[in-house]
Amino acid sequence: MDIMTMMKDNFKDCFGDAVNTRTYFSPGRINLIGEHTDYNGGHVFPCAISLGTYALVADRTDNKSRIFSINMADKGVIEFPMSGLKYDRAKDWANYPIGVVDVFEKAGYKADHGFDIVMYGTLPNGAGLSSSASIEVLMAVILNDTFNFGIDMVDMVKMSQQAENKFVGVNCGIMDQFAVGMGKKDCAILLDCNTLEYRYSKLAIDGYSIVITNTNKKHSLGASAYNQRRKQCEHALSELQQVKDIKSLGELTNAEFDAIADKVSDPLERLRARHAVYENQRTLEAVAALEKNDIAKFGKLMNDSHVSLRDDYDVTGVELDTLAEVAWQQEGVLGSRMTGAGFGGCTISIVKNENIDDFKKNVGEIYTKRIGYEPSFYVANIADGTHKIEN
Repeated sequence: MDIMTMMKDNFKDCFGDAVNTRTYFSPGRINLIGEHTDYNGGHVFPCAISLGTYALVADRTDNKSRIFSINMADKGVIEFPMSGLKYDRAKDWANYPIGVVDVFEKAGYKADHGFDIVMYGTLPNGAGLSSSASIEVLMAVILNDTFNFGIDMVDMVKMSQQAENKFVGVNCGIMDQFAVGMGKKDCAILLDCNTLEYRYSKLAIDGYSIVITNTNKKHSLGASAYNQRRKQCEHALSELQQVKDIKSLGELTNAEFDAIADKVSDPLERLRARHAVYENQRTLEAVAALEKNDIAKFGKLMNDSHVSLRDDYDVTGVELDTLAEVAWQQEGVLGSRMTGAGFGGCTISIVKNENIDDFKKNVGEIYTKRIGYEPSFYVANIADGTHKIEN
């Protein structure tokens, strides 16, 4: 059964016949390089992917919305009003779209009526491919399209991030929502997280594909570990600011950092800051290499990124390290690294098309033997950002 038929069947079961419905799609994202640089004032290089979240939407005449996720069917239909909203733990995953409705209302974009919505996600759960950002930007686009608010995508991206920060209470950077909303087919986005300046860069990797490998370890970057890394970088920055006039670690070149690194008193904080600086420079170098069609260099920088995340930032773990290190030994692999926050989730590898089957077989067998359970593989197509699907 195809996705649309399944969604219509579920819609009928939950809400009755799907008449006058509209369909929307919102992608997930991968980050090709530039990890843990966003909150350190650096650059990231993400792209939207063809896995994501679909919504089948019908207007209601009252001020109530009912929402159902096929992926979270056990949570049932969740109802909420379209104004005066507060975070409610009992509403579980629906707090992400509800938060967006709340942010819109507080910004003066009030909905005239509610919706019946069925959602279905093709992103693997807990894989660190930004399912929450996918749902948030999806809701923003549904509201904007339905009520003709005329909000541009960058503002919807910011509002979606605000929903996650303020309503849900997760202190994420801007990258996920930006990649989801602003994605462009066959392109990645070089984004300066300090200024939100961005440009598209064509992913000219003919003959190769991006293979996402899911550790199938639940993505569990504890808030405590994430906050600890942020705190370590912030403290390192404050010590460096005593000798250099900078606002963020992302402003330093590698040489500038090396010259003053000893001003960071804690050796562990020095490593964290070193990753932030070197990863930012690696990202700029990688994009330059890609634009010169030097994909071999791009692949090598991906590998270097993983090593830095493992040794200097300490956010990988045995599952991600096993996937990356085994991938490096496979024929036809240009590069492989963890993507996302770490401690589980996925790696991405650039693999020659003719070697993909062997890659899956070999990496899968070695990983399963070492870790005790199987990984999952997805070949990613680079997709457009969140949009209405014209029926």
